[in-house]
Amino acid sequence: MTLGPEEFLLGGRVAVVSGAAAGIGRAVAQAFARFGADLGLCDRDGEGLSSLAKELAPAQVVTSVLDVRRREETGAFVEEVARRFGRIDVLVNNAGGGFASPFERLSPRAQDALIAENFTAVADLTRQCLPWMGDGASIVNVTSIEAHRAGPGYSVYSAMKAAVASLTKTLALELGGRGIRVNCIAPDVIPTPGVGGEEGLGPVRTPLDRRGRPEDVAAAAVYLASPAAGFVTGTTIHVDGGNLAAGGWRRRADGSFST
Repeated sequence: MTLGPEEFLLGGRVAVVSGAAAGIGRAVAQAFARFGADLGLCDRDGEGLSSLAKELAPAQVVTSVLDVRRREETGAFVEEVARRFGRIDVLVNNAGGGFASPFERLSPRAQDALIAENFTAVADLTRQCLPWMGDGASIVNVTSIEAHRAGPGYSVYSAMKAAVASLTKTLALELGGRGIRVNCIAPDVIPTPGVGGEEGLGPVRTPLDRRGRPEDVAAAAVYLASPAAGFVTGTTIHVDGGNLAAGGWRRRADGSFST
């Protein structure tokens, strides 16, 4: 393969994106449409999905308002996408979420909800899409920097993101013979409605000295979905401004680092 701009294009491909109405999922859907993909989009926010679908024209878009924790709803959505397009080439498991709570105060009900949204839903949607995926298909799981370090106050959320990272590696091996690639994107906190936007975050603390943007994650998703990443599977792209590499190091105002 001679690498050129066309290797990053998604024309003729069908991409399913969960949690697509806002934030990272919306940015991924917008980027995929610009690079030529047709889309199956789901989210609990019907108004957000409707406005996004109008914005993405002339891309062909199937939308479904659903809760990814309800497998009968996601199953019906996948069937609708498959009937419309005949196949699924890309799956982006983006839906998920968490909230701060010390582990001892986390109720069993809240724990079950975190597991269902951040792990079980990923497994279910992946399993439902696989019959429609063939050689050259790509699964992209959006995890978190907390999948690779401790997450005080987010114990179960972090554990489920780590579980998805582990599942990703195993599926990369199991599905590699079918030509299906499976990878992760692990952002650090990105200003989105789910975290209260810029106002919901503290000071900027990354080696790159800026916050991440949903578009930064979308760029990684385009790469992993495209033929340009045709030999990339079972790995994680860290879209975190260098925070995982930095560990406990922080940049001082004068540009030097301290712990």
